[in-house]
Amino acid sequence: MSDQQILLQVRNLTKKFGNKTILDDIDLSIPKGKVVVILGPSGCGKSTFLRCLNGLEAIQSGDILLNGKNLTDKKIEWQKIRQKIGMVFQSYDLFPNMTVIENILLGPLKVQKRNKQEVLVQARQLLSRVGLADREHDYPRQLSGGQKQRIAIVRALCMNPEIMLFDEVTASLDPEMVREVLDVILQLAEQGMTMIIVTHEMNFARLVADEIIFMDKGQICESGQPEDFFTDPKTDRAKQFLNILQY
Repeated sequence: MSDQQILLQVRNLTKKFGNKTILDDIDLSIPKGKVVVILGPSGCGKSTFLRCLNGLEAIQSGDILLNGKNLTDKKIEWQKIRQKIGMVFQSYDLFPNMTVIENILLGPLKVQKRNKQEVLVQARQLLSRVGLADREHDYPRQLSGGQKQRIAIVRALCMNPEIMLFDEVTASLDPEMVREVLDVILQLAEQGMTMIIVTHEMNFARLVADEIIFMDKGQICESGQPEDFFTDPKTDRAKQFLNILQY
């Protein structure tokens, strides 16, 4: 990785809830343009890790560096940093009383104070890319789950983030809607977006990842190339995890 620009670096990150350690001394470096997929059993700390990366959860110790800038510095303004670290959750979190385009424009106009016409052009280009150009005046209640999740992705992208975090974005979708959301993420990977993806979709993980991270009990147990992980996992815990999933 020495010849690649490291966009995000995590050093010795520890997160506790009370006396319980949720994340235990996590180290991770992600080069610009790479896609890292985090796998692991429910409750192993995957989602908490993503929330720590964009300041939604406080950490007890360790460092998070974005482009070499330490985000754990007490002087950091998370409202500004969060714009550079886009995140899409399981729940779409769209405002029900606002149209699709109003939902998308809210952050760039209110938080970033950008020019409305410029943002509108970008929003419409992104809506076209995800196949929803004709839905900008609809309200969330008029959309399917898959469409809402694609709008949530567009909303995050319209903030021009440097890295995108996806937390089980297909978990609450009907099976037939999963593909349309995963296709959007695959397009982003092809276009060079740096991403960290938490998912239970193993075929998708194998397809999209440059690196697989396997977590268990708040620790990184194993990391490596997708084919190596799925065909020849090194740890007994990873083998057990994949065997349960019949890989």
